[in-house]
Amino acid sequence: MTTGEVIIHEIHSLGPDIRQELAKLLIQAVEDGASLGFLSPLSDEDAMNYWEQVIAPGVLIWIAMKDQRIVGTIQLHLAMKPNSSHRAEVAKLMVHPGSRRNGIARLLMQSMEASARLEGRTLLILDTRSGDPSNLLYRSLGYIEAGRIPDYARSSSGELHETVLYYKQIKTI
Repeated sequence: MTTGEVIIHEIHSLGPDIRQELAKLLIQAVEDGASLGFLSPLSDEDAMNYWEQVIAPGVLIWIAMKDQRIVGTIQLHLAMKPNSSHRAEVAKLMVHPGSRRNGIARLLMQSMEASARLEGRTLLILDTRSGDPSNLLYRSLGYIEAGRIPDYARSSSGELHETVLYYKQIKTI
């Protein structure tokens, strides 16, 4: 079976079909243990409600498509206050569990960073659960650990987990 290439798209609106696919992706990522602000089991309704509310001023979204289906997504939340117009927060990077380890997260991060430069953002920040594979990705892309916060996020089992804060300074175009 041959598979197509991964194509990254920035999206500006979420039609019903895209929302449904993104809701399924979110549910699968949470069920697989991703720390994305939700607990498993995540209902279809809660996942759909999240995606219905995500489009807002200052929120940029990309999707990764392969074989005409969404296999990943990432968001960039632009800081909107006058004293923070140089920075943005990377959020909700997720790749379908069956599509991981194929460079999709890296492609999403690179697309997001290119757009951040065009937006004039020179400082990117993010957080991720300590010990998750995402830490390796962020460090490989030049993100620098700024610190750790113990007991930051709760898992579905009720256990509290440490989070790692990262930043990256980038040059604008």
